[in-house]
Amino acid sequence: MSLNSLRDAFGREITYLRLSVTDRCDLRCAYCMAEEMRFLPKREVLTLEELERLAGAFIERGVKKIRITGGEPLVRRDVMTLFGKLGSRLGRGLDELTLTTNGTQLARHAKDLKAAGVERINISLDTLDDEKFRKLTRRNALSQVLAGIEAAQEAGLKIKINTVALKDLNRAELPSMIEWAHGRGMELTLIEIMPLGEIEEDRFDQYLPLSEAMSDLETRWTLEGIDKRTGGPARYMRVAETGGVIGFITPLTNNFCAGCNRVRVTCTGQIYMCLGHSDRLDLRAALRGDNPHEALNAALDQAMLKKPERHHFEIAEPGTAPALDRHMSVTGG
Repeated sequence: MSLNSLRDAFGREITYLRLSVTDRCDLRCAYCMAEEMRFLPKREVLTLEELERLAGAFIERGVKKIRITGGEPLVRRDVMTLFGKLGSRLGRGLDELTLTTNGTQLARHAKDLKAAGVERINISLDTLDDEKFRKLTRRNALSQVLAGIEAAQEAGLKIKINTVALKDLNRAELPSMIEWAHGRGMELTLIEIMPLGEIEEDRFDQYLPLSEAMSDLETRWTLEGIDKRTGGPARYMRVAETGGVIGFITPLTNNFCAGCNRVRVTCTGQIYMCLGHSDRLDLRAALRGDNPHEALNAALDQAMLKKPERHHFEIAEPGTAPALDRHMSVTGG
């Protein structure tokens, strides 16, 4: 007897899993995590075999797309074995396997990702300026990222650049970044900063509403709305002058929850039904219990009942606590 698909209390079918394989990262982006970030002990993190079994349970319940996330997923030792295992499920329940990466490790993994069945990836990149990159990420790695992008394109991977819009750091640079991406056949999606985890700076000072960023762009270009769907929360527009596409992800100024089809699972096996809520369920206990198949499916059924209708992100005033106390690297990017 086949299992029911994953459907929440609001009738939304869950077909998209964002699966984190690590909370570790080789960058320290100022809006994402603290400089002296404390990472999880290895014993708390799911093994690659457990991650594969967990992904299989989701595929069995109707998940068609899996995005591997982190932290930075490509710093996880032997992670390509997981890509190989999941890639073998493509065409057998799974329609797409992809990942989000900061690009630092892409130069050595791009060919293997393509061989595993990955066709497109998202790369997080907020500036093309060396000095700004060092300031933002606290690392001197822009050349590695650019080399990774080149290697990924040479391997035949389709790339979308994800750029967090930051009022002071990159607002003036956004048009040139879009031109750079479009000139290389890549889409670029702008993202509003999200209030996750304690950091050294106040996000209130960094926050740039994408309505303002769009107004900036419209003084320069003609933006045309297009009917494009990728299974995520972005809305898309085409730039008439470049022929390329810009996405807009607006968790703060324009709630995008009505069509939500996704859940996130952390590298410790915690399922978050919504990025903007603290509710979670422990799938690791089910995986490591006496009857993992039955326990895991019961936990997934319970998770569907707890998935909220919408998130409630807000940017806190300076000096106040963030909306949620966990960092994005812990939740899964």
